[in-house]
Amino acid sequence: MSQATFSQSAFTQQLKKYYFFYTGGFLAFIILLAIAEQLGLSRQYIGYTFLVATIGLYAMIGIMSRTAEVAEYYVAGRRVPAFFNGMATGADWMSAASFIGMAGTLYLTGFDGLAFVMGWTGGYVLVALFLAPYLRKFGQFTIPDFLGARYGGNIPRTIGVFCAVLASFVYVVAQIYGVGLITSRFTGLEFGIGVFVGLGGILVCSFLGGMRAVTWTQVAQYIILIIAYLTPVIWLGIKHTGIPVPQIAYGPVLQKVTDLEKKLTADPKEQEVRKIFKDRADAANAALKDPGKAYAEGKAAIEKNAADLKAANAPADKVAAAEKAVAAYPKDVDAAKEQWGKEKGLAARAAPPRPHATPFPGKDEAAQNTARLNFLGIVFCMMFGTAALPHILMRYYTTPSVTEARRSVFWSLFFIFLLYFTAPCLAVLAKYEVYSGLVGSAFAELPRWAAAWATVDPTLLNITDINKDGIVQLAEIVIGGDLIVLMTPEIAGLPYVVSGLVAAGGLAAALSTADGLLLTIANALSHDVYYKMIDPHASTKRRVSVSKALLLVVALVAAYVTSLKPGNILFLVGAAFSIAASSFFPALVLGVFWKRANKYGAIAGMLVGLGVCLYYMAVTYPFLRDMIGITKPIAEYMWFGLNPISAGVFGLPLGMLTIIIVSLLTPAPDKETQELVEHVRYPNLRGDTVVSEAA
Repeated sequence: MSQATFSQSAFTQQLKKYYFFYTGGFLAFIILLAIAEQLGLSRQYIGYTFLVATIGLYAMIGIMSRTAEVAEYYVAGRRVPAFFNGMATGADWMSAASFIGMAGTLYLTGFDGLAFVMGWTGGYVLVALFLAPYLRKFGQFTIPDFLGARYGGNIPRTIGVFCAVLASFVYVVAQIYGVGLITSRFTGLEFGIGVFVGLGGILVCSFLGGMRAVTWTQVAQYIILIIAYLTPVIWLGIKHTGIPVPQIAYGPVLQKVTDLEKKLTADPKEQEVRKIFKDRADAANAALKDPGKAYAEGKAAIEKNAADLKAANAPADKVAAAEKAVAAYPKDVDAAKEQWGKEKGLAARAAPPRPHATPFPGKDEAAQNTARLNFLGIVFCMMFGTAALPHILMRYYTTPSVTEARRSVFWSLFFIFLLYFTAPCLAVLAKYEVYSGLVGSAFAELPRWAAAWATVDPTLLNITDINKDGIVQLAEIVIGGDLIVLMTPEIAGLPYVVSGLVAAGGLAAALSTADGLLLTIANALSHDVYYKMIDPHASTKRRVSVSKALLLVVALVAAYVTSLKPGNILFLVGAAFSIAASSFFPALVLGVFWKRANKYGAIAGMLVGLGVCLYYMAVTYPFLRDMIGITKPIAEYMWFGLNPISAGVFGLPLGMLTIIIVSLLTPAPDKETQELVEHVRYPNLRGDTVVSEAA
């Protein structure tokens, strides 16, 4: 056995020992907090304890892993064992969307939500087959590095930097949003302050040690997040079925949910509430046909009603209610149109409960076909986006060899599987808790978690007595998908320490992904722009300093954008995947497998793919439409009825086709470039890198 092999083996054994004791210590910490809760420790202090302890732990790992060496800062010294790289990749991957949003999407959409599970899991098959071993053979530090070397010149590298920054920035905004949501709920801080508190936790993990600090922090974060995710699901499985394996408990509970759906659909009180929503939506639609006339008539009617009640000496409470209605009436026609636009959307709440286990529910065949297309579109974009995300592909630069890179893809899939195989179970168990426990309860006895979560963001949780009967109907409950995982322990009445644990897991998921994304952005700007194009003679110390400065700037800008709440977590993440799939995947895969792909094809293909993707999002996503000022109906801009999250369906094939056509119409790459492709294509040949660090 060589000295290098022995050293790597000893290093791996040492890591296993450290993380074994770390896991035991964390479990002991949870048990002690549970005992403290029973002895009277307040919920707020439990929340603070989890927040301070976990962020403090990550900070300690970050400080211990500080470095100024380029190879350590960018790729963790290329000595991360496959098992631990798989765990770190799992944490890097388990973003706020996976931890917080996945089960929430399955809760809201049922069968349709499986598109994300299939797409994200299948994407790692593409990573293993098409990219990970080849990029590791190429070596170097970033994805734009590969584009610059493979296609030649700074233009492909610059476009690669722009695409990497854009995709990663959209993604990191979603993570910081999740951090703010968790921090504000479990500490009582205002959302904006929670964002910046969480940002401090993100920066302390990555600022000092770069990829080395991020890697070992992510391993620690994965352990926390998987324990946090599995604990309430196992608990609920035992509670409802006596079975500690949630995947086995899933079937019986799903049947109970299906039975409750049928019961709620036939319930007269549910039908009453849904008719109220339908009437309000119909009235809003009618008013929007002639807003000026509707506004004048409505205002005159409520003013007359208030005057008549006063003249008739009606009871004081009725007069007060009428005067309140007059005061609350929109001030002008524009305000009325905005209100009617919102009420028009109540038509969705007028529909009966969505069948959880029914694929592609719809009123007619056309609606079902559109649902199928959107399902397939999401699977497509999530798969190819996974295989092109820079912060994931960078992880395979950190392994000691090509063989370890292949093995780490296997371990990545395994650690991701643990959570994804559990998410559908959590969604069904949470839905059963809501349907059987919250629905039918009295408004006067609403649990305190409902009021607590409503103060964090009223748009994510709202329970209003629409028909004034004092009883909660399903249609009166609005729960945002981003809250389901975080709320489930409280909905189920579990000890609050479990809620704190889940919050710590969600925080770990968001922080771990945010670390990797911010590092990707900073490294692309410092390595590919500053070092490769502006100052090729910069010292290693200066390069690392520039990366740290950029990391700080990007983090602050991302936090500001997050405070604007540009969309839900799942859309932001989906948008990042579509951007990555449209811009990177064709250029990377054709760059590895087709020698004829050239500089001009890559430039044109990346621009066309990205341009088409961004255009489709801009004209179909409400937040972006409002920014641009588009007023025409979304339906006029939609192609085949696909939602904006699936914009990559159009960008990727057009980008790939453009690369092929332009490459065939322009001169072939030079001999040196073709030899580079030949070298990278056979990752098991001797030699792991094609260029040295100094290149």
